[in-house]
Amino acid sequence: MATTDDSVNGMTEHCDDCELDTLHEVSVQIRTESLKKENAQFSREPYRVAECQRCGNRTSQRMNNA
Repeated sequence: MATTDDSVNGMTEHCDDCELDTLHEVSVQIRTESLKKENAQFSREPYRVAECQRCGNRTSQRMNNA
């Protein structure tokens, strides 16, 4: 779970690689999931992407599990 830390400008989250709560850069990316061109416009989904600023480990999670 992400938390804000008043001593640091950013989001801290648990990093599985560092095994610590570290500063993360968090963004949302829209990804196309279909490989077929005729369906690509209907298969875009938002993903939450978090990158550890200590070790560079990047994780992503699909936000819409409909």
